[in-house]
Amino acid sequence: MQTAKTVLKFIKDDEIQYVDFRFTDPRGKLHHMTLDASIVDQDTFADGIMFDGSSIAGWKAIDKSDMTLMPDPTTAQMDPFTSASTLTIICDILEPETGEPYNRDSRSIAKRAEAYLQSTGIADKVNVGPESEFFVFDSVEFTFDPYNTSFKLASSELPINDGTQGGNRGHRIPTKAGYLPVPPLDSGQDMRGMMLAATKAMGVIVEKHHHEVAPAQHELGTKFDTLVRSADSTQILKYCVLNVAHSRGKTATFMPKPVFSEAGSGMHVHQSLWKDGEPLFAGDKYANLSQEALWYIGGIIKHGRALNALTNPSTNSYKRLVPGYEAPVLLSYSVANRSASCRIPFATSPSAKRVEVRFPDSTANPYLAFAAVLMAGLDGILNKIDPGAPVDKDLYELPQCEQQKNKTLCGSLREALASLDEDRAFLKAGGVFDDDFIDSYIELKMEDVTCFERTPHPVEFKMYYSV
Repeated sequence: MQTAKTVLKFIKDDEIQYVDFRFTDPRGKLHHMTLDASIVDQDTFADGIMFDGSSIAGWKAIDKSDMTLMPDPTTAQMDPFTSASTLTIICDILEPETGEPYNRDSRSIAKRAEAYLQSTGIADKVNVGPESEFFVFDSVEFTFDPYNTSFKLASSELPINDGTQGGNRGHRIPTKAGYLPVPPLDSGQDMRGMMLAATKAMGVIVEKHHHEVAPAQHELGTKFDTLVRSADSTQILKYCVLNVAHSRGKTATFMPKPVFSEAGSGMHVHQSLWKDGEPLFAGDKYANLSQEALWYIGGIIKHGRALNALTNPSTNSYKRLVPGYEAPVLLSYSVANRSASCRIPFATSPSAKRVEVRFPDSTANPYLAFAAVLMAGLDGILNKIDPGAPVDKDLYELPQCEQQKNKTLCGSLREALASLDEDRAFLKAGGVFDDDFIDSYIELKMEDVTCFERTPHPVEFKMYYSV
């Protein structure tokens, strides 16, 4: 475990030039402040670094803008992308007057969720394993003004290259046919290897990489970790993906649905509870789950629509949550069924028994998303919420009458935010989330909703221009 003392020694011994202090805003975006290494000392780790919180959307007003970055020395890692030697450190946000964690800081919320789990006595650890999908394009062009709203995506893998003049574009991936091909169809082999290597160099335990279903779509796999550490790792992975793509003259995006008619990009979240080194989700119930695991699923199903606001927080998220693309629409559970919102993966041992929540995506702030799913599951256990019967069939093929028996995920961000507003009590247990944060978050995300709903879309011209 790294301490401030060991980090300062490393800075001196390795002649580090800069120390980069990073934090995450409510939307999930990374921010940073870089200090010359010569002025970083023990006081930096004891007192923190002051900055202007009013410049971060969803945080302080301008008349109360002072805030403190508090470095977490255990997160110190070298940045593999900077030309000058730079050490990165993830920070929490504190109130300068009291030194207490800022109630709207997502990393502090995730820490409170872990503390609340332990206080319940149900378990002492939650393991979280996200799977991040993303697209990489050769180029992207988009415009947004009253008289010119459009976007254009390009990649050598896309099927639109039929008839393209010049270059060798013979190896193209058909629509929905990109899962696990070898090169040259998979043109991203080396690039993903670089992404995985960079992520590993920044302290994340990595597992795999592969091409995903859509042309130009990819996935990196990292090993599960505790909730806060897993969220830290997700932010590091996204940083590495974006920078490796940029270094190769390409552009990466974690948008859930950048391409119509293609598979969208999700962030499937695996979770399991542990106590005294023993897995709590293994048992003798359905799919060899424990009763606690079924109640955990029951909580996620009950609060799924409110969770959408935190796990699917973009207007684009709801273009992915539609039938036919392996993204769930109905709140249900099943073993090995990718059309279910909660999937029970096949496990070779009790320690591998877990629940995969399939509806989140990477526009989510991972600290908020992982904490919210945990809070829903714990509410299920504490209140013994029955998840109902599993649905062991393709949910998209169910007759309409059967589909209507199942609760659905939200169909829009506006709907999700309204659900969060109405169903927030489970998040406030143990003081993990509070009304101030939830209200400010809804207000912040409603800005996205308003912008989206008031902007004419190009497809509307196709549908209505000549009416």
